[in-house]
Amino acid sequence: MTNALSSTALRLSVSTWSLHRTLGSADRYGPEHGLHIPAHTTGSDALPLLELPRRLAEFGIHTLEICYFHLPSLEREYLAELRAALEEAQVELFSLLIDNGDITHPVHAERDTAWISSWIDIAGLLGAKRARVIAGKAEPTMENIQTSVRTLRHFAERAEASNVRLMTENWYELLSRPEVVHTVFEQLEGHIGLCFDFGNWSGPTKYEDLAAIARYAESCHTKAHFDAGGVMDTADYLRCLDITRAAGFSGPYTLIYDGPSADEWAGLASEREIVTRYLH
Repeated sequence: MTNALSSTALRLSVSTWSLHRTLGSADRYGPEHGLHIPAHTTGSDALPLLELPRRLAEFGIHTLEICYFHLPSLEREYLAELRAALEEAQVELFSLLIDNGDITHPVHAERDTAWISSWIDIAGLLGAKRARVIAGKAEPTMENIQTSVRTLRHFAERAEASNVRLMTENWYELLSRPEVVHTVFEQLEGHIGLCFDFGNWSGPTKYEDLAAIARYAESCHTKAHFDAGGVMDTADYLRCLDITRAAGFSGPYTLIYDGPSADEWAGLASEREIVTRYLH
């Protein structure tokens, strides 16, 4: 594993999920469609993805994560054009977020594994530093955990061949508890990193559980909770951010806005105001 694959730097980032309304609320399709992109629901006033790098740079952020379903085309020419737009705006594509597929599915695991593998290849073509995949949606039985580990190891090898590092996330049923996260990461011996999303877990042991896995984090999905009136739960946000600082986190803080206001840039700005304090 090279330093280029594992390097991180403390900085702000944005996911296209935070701008899904701005980008036109594209369909989130799955492996059953193969690599055929269904008709998008984008409006005529939607911001084209090719224009996002420039707009993000104007916003003052130079790191981006792209959800797979926001790519309007998988043609090599388009992927090269998007990569050029990122380079021209001096925006790093940190990760391609592969937000679907279940490698632990009792029937479709083989199909979904092949589909995810294709997206890892696309991450390489785009010049992404990382590709984030789901470790599994099934219950964390011993059999399912071992299936996940084997498949994640395969993904990691495929990713490294394209100079991409693999990540997974504390998301869905398989990685819903810290003890399972430990088991998976210990068996994979550093070949993958964690996309640490503190908006995914809840309950009375939330902060204790998050603190238990924070040491694996190579990126942080920094999601604030907003009530129906648009008021941020600042206390929760700060407490989660304090966990990353205590763990010595050094990767990008990716702002995740999913609040009620349609003004996504304003929502991101309110999160940025707080997260900026943790960049030192």
